[in-house]
Amino acid sequence: MGCTHDCSSCSSNCSSREIPKEQLNQLSSVKRVIGVVSGKGGVGKSIVTSMLAVLMQRKGYKTAILDADITGPSIPRNFGIKENAMSNGEYLLPVASKTGIDVMSVNLLLTDETKPVVWRGPVIAGTVKQFWTDVVWDEVDYMFIDMPPGTGDVPLTVFQSIPVDGIVIVTTPQDLVSMIVEKATKMAQMMNIPVIGIVENMSYIECPDCGKKIYMFGEEKSNKVAEKYGYQVLGKLPMDGKLASLCDKGIIELMENDYLDNAADIIENF
Repeated sequence: MGCTHDCSSCSSNCSSREIPKEQLNQLSSVKRVIGVVSGKGGVGKSIVTSMLAVLMQRKGYKTAILDADITGPSIPRNFGIKENAMSNGEYLLPVASKTGIDVMSVNLLLTDETKPVVWRGPVIAGTVKQFWTDVVWDEVDYMFIDMPPGTGDVPLTVFQSIPVDGIVIVTTPQDLVSMIVEKATKMAQMMNIPVIGIVENMSYIECPDCGKKIYMFGEEKSNKVAEKYGYQVLGKLPMDGKLASLCDKGIIELMENDYLDNAADIIENF
């Protein structure tokens, strides 16, 4: 009812949906695409995306990050990338991090990283498509897409235009967790995208003296939600000042923790 026959602007999963995925250029190859999503902002998608990319790179895979959070990009800052992306005359070239992770973000196209991107939804969605089609992704084993919050234009564009193999849902242990996961879950179901599992950020604080984990918002919230939807809890990130400092300094690749080791193993075998 009320169908405009324009599937590109519709999230309904009806029988008439036939939207072809956008094709990579002839210089690119990407084997697996993992989206990192959430139903709301401020839960830590970018840090989870960065950590997963680092861990998969350490496993020996060629890894890349497509920063689809056009209006709030933070991936280049996490990796200390300050130079601009260049062109080979036909396509854009991603900027490699210190350990060789290929990154494309709108901040790599700006002369000033603090300059706001004040664009309307269709322009933002078109930019994300171009990051997939017009960038040279050279023999990438795992690409992680850092998604903007919510279920608007960009997540819809990514799910419809890019062959996403699965998503990781990032959440926090507050009472909003059920709503956050449910929004992301329902959108994934509508788009027929498998959910790999849930990562809970800001899960606990570890006492610096005795090492005891203090769960300020309760320990079982994400576990109960994961059980409700039949998902795995891939990992729980504490409030870790050292990890935050690594991101602030642009040296996330020097992280020394095992918070998401299990998540990386599951993604490897997904």
